[in-house]
Amino acid sequence: MKINSIKTSNKIRVIHRYLGFFLAGIMFMYALTGITLTYRTTDTFKKYVKIERTIEKGLETPPEIRGAKELNYNSETGEISYLQAQPPKILGMMEKMHKATNNSPLYYLNLFFGVALLFFVFSAYWMFLPHTDIFKKAIYFTLAGMVLSIIMILV
Repeated sequence: MKINSIKTSNKIRVIHRYLGFFLAGIMFMYALTGITLTYRTTDTFKKYVKIERTIEKGLETPPEIRGAKELNYNSETGEISYLQAQPPKILGMMEKMHKATNNSPLYYLNLFFGVALLFFVFSAYWMFLPHTDIFKKAIYFTLAGMVLSIIMILV
């Protein structure tokens, strides 16, 4: 199969089109969680929830709990209560999907999504013939995107 043949190009276009429609819902979810995760160091999109639990008794100082407010510790009983900023339940579940590691079943969704996006990167170049002006402009825009990403990483 020739890499630049019309037959190959048409097959890649069809896969690109239907995979794109399939991934539209997944991309929507990742886009939303990506936006909200940008604000993860603030209380934006979060509400305060009271947490009560029992820990080790007799500690001289209560443990450090990241993001905890109004921390109360009873050293005699080991009861601790505090306020913790948490995203609403559905948003928290979506963020869990976005941040999944290889220890989670959501890992397979993340892996599939990443591979599919890489396919999009490469299949986009089969939309136009290599000798056309639009293909050459596509290469320039790709390089500009890469340069901007590198600049933003280094800043």
